[in-house]
Amino acid sequence: MDIWLTDPDERFLARGPVSFATGAAMRVKGKRWFRDTERNDIQGELPGWPERPVDAPNSLSGSLARKAGMGAVLGLGAAVMVVLSAAGGNISTGSGPGSGSDTPEDPADEVDDFPVMWAAPGTMARTLPWQLDPGRSDDKRYRTHAIVTDRRLVIVGFPFSKKDESRIEDEVLWQVPRSAIDRVERRDFKSGNDMRIVFTDGSWCRLRSLSRRSLTWPLIAPRDYVPLDSLTSAQRATVEAFAATQHPDVEPPLVMRNACGCYRVLVMDQLTVDADFGTTEWDMTMDANGVEVEPVAFHPEDFAD
Repeated sequence: MDIWLTDPDERFLARGPVSFATGAAMRVKGKRWFRDTERNDIQGELPGWPERPVDAPNSLSGSLARKAGMGAVLGLGAAVMVVLSAAGGNISTGSGPGSGSDTPEDPADEVDDFPVMWAAPGTMARTLPWQLDPGRSDDKRYRTHAIVTDRRLVIVGFPFSKKDESRIEDEVLWQVPRSAIDRVERRDFKSGNDMRIVFTDGSWCRLRSLSRRSLTWPLIAPRDYVPLDSLTSAQRATVEAFAATQHPDVEPPLVMRNACGCYRVLVMDQLTVDADFGTTEWDMTMDANGVEVEPVAFHPEDFAD
């Protein structure tokens, strides 16, 4: 097994499956585009990328025509519903961050068009590897994972076989220092699994991951963690006891203080990788006295600087 590992002085934060996202609204369902800032398709300009036909938007005329003969009132109501569907859904807003939403946050890029790369010539997003594209890489034979550390974001790929799912032979496909990332935004439309990574040069990409929560919190949240030697003896005893009950090869615990004064303790094992879900992680919450308490809903913006 040849798993990508951090350098000795580098802190491992997350690993999970990732790919370019796919449209969900009717016009763009199952589609994705690679755009410059004028909305021109640029996939033919990306060096080393295998050729693939440019996606065409799905037609809406057929469904609208079928509704036209249902009577004046019913037909009008049906047409309104079709228009709402084409616009990305109804007036429901979903149940919270990361849970998915029927309301598009950005209709121009989620309903009318669905760019997963937005990049002027020479910008960072144009360097992303083609293996992230589900239209070019078969996930039954090859998988791509994102790895987040305190220094960089790395994309690795590895051959995949159902006969031996535990065999991971990572190949580094792409990496970028954390300093090149301006921000990471959760995109909840439909699946609730999308995220947009915006680079400091203004280019961006839209990715999808079943492990979005694990991948985004270290990129969105403040990058300072509570040093173990700054904890009280009771707090440190709780953290060390929690870590000791997990896998013997876990990373040093990460401790984060949230706005209410409790602490989230996270323990990860970068040596154990699942092709579908990434690395294993365990977490617990303790109060200021070092007593384990029931976890509260976790959002990166809740953590204090």
